[in-house]
Amino acid sequence: MQRTLITIFVLAVFGLGWISSSMYAVAENANAQKPFGGNGTVAAPENRISESQIHVYDDRIILDVKNASWASFTPTHSMEPLISDQSHGIEIKPKSSSDITVGDVISYSSDFTTGLVIHRVISTGYDETGWYAIVKGDNNAEQDPGKVRFDKINGVLIGIIY
Repeated sequence: MQRTLITIFVLAVFGLGWISSSMYAVAENANAQKPFGGNGTVAAPENRISESQIHVYDDRIILDVKNASWASFTPTHSMEPLISDQSHGIEIKPKSSSDITVGDVISYSSDFTTGLVIHRVISTGYDETGWYAIVKGDNNAEQDPGKVRFDKINGVLIGIIY
């Protein structure tokens, strides 16, 4: 009888410990940073360079892209693993808000920080002020504060060089 009670007690303590540990793991995972929007996927950027614009030779590569500019990145880790501070990029200046699509990675000036921010467009819309984009770093749990207006957009990333 006493041996049975000890066995039940040990099993009960083990069971409660296992349940507590499982609940803690679920709670920790719920608060973990979730890259790529939390579900492991993100919308792909708009395809902006056709194969006919890419010329590969033995000693060089030429991209036939008008109005392109060079981009470098700061070590914020918000776009890792896609972009790090060791990456280099090529951007183009969009002509209108219709050139910006969900999935594009844009650089923009923000009222909430200094310098340019480079994050992915997760949605676009219109309100009483006009067109806007909502953006988020791939490695950030939350979207950026505020709406990004077209006049704040510096460029659309069209290439990353590692």
